Amino acid sequence: MSYNRYPKEMKEAIVARLLEEDVVVVDIQKETGVGINTLYKWRDEAKNKRGLSATTKYKNADKWSSQDKFTFVLETANLSEIEFSEYCREKGIYPEQVKEWRDACINANDSTKEANSKSSKELREERKKNERLEKELARKEKALAETG
Repeated sequence: MSYNRYPKEMKEAIVARLLEEDVVVVDIQKETGVGINTLYKWRDEAKNKRGLSATTKYKNADKWSSQDKFTFVLETANLSEIEFSEYCREKGIYPEQVKEWRDACINANDSTKEANSKSSKELREERKKNERLEKELARKEKALAETG
């Protein structure tokens, strides 16, 4: 099957996986249905193409899962600034991205705590409002019963 039969994003994702060290091409073929010869061709083209390396999968780092971002933050946590910069450069990621992810990881529990606190406050307010409405309804029913 030719390249034109597959969406660009699909090919890029598959090529990124093909360039990983521990990937078995046959497994990708079974998962995607793309012909084995096409997969080998894509992989070889990618390896020969200037600027396309095993770090291609990092180019769309903003689309990573939370777990992948967290793992990257952990991998770089104990590196010096120079090592950190080199590592990011090797992976094709901007250090600023990783710093944002690190901040998000650090603040993750705070936002959950704030959300729970906010939810509890809103729930208390709704309960108070409900009690007021029930009292008002009972008062009006009593007044209606007295007039009728």
